Amino acid sequence: MQTDKYLVPGVSCQHCVAAVTSEVRKLSGVSSVVVDLGSKLVTVEHDPQVSAEAIIAAIKEAGYEEVRPVA
Repeated sequence: MQTDKYLVPGVSCQHCVAAVTSEVRKLSGVSSVVVDLGSKLVTVEHDPQVSAEAIIAAIKEAGYEEVRPVA
């Protein structure tokens, strides 16, 4: 498993959490999605074959244009 974090400044409520979680979980190989409203971080645990681009696309599909990977 691999864990990656993404800064998503637009997340601000429980609806945001549900939208992002739902879209990212649709990706095959994703085992966990945690959205922290305080830090605006989305933490995704996934198989290595799931690309950062696919995760970013899923977050954007949920309605959030600004998504930045966190090293």
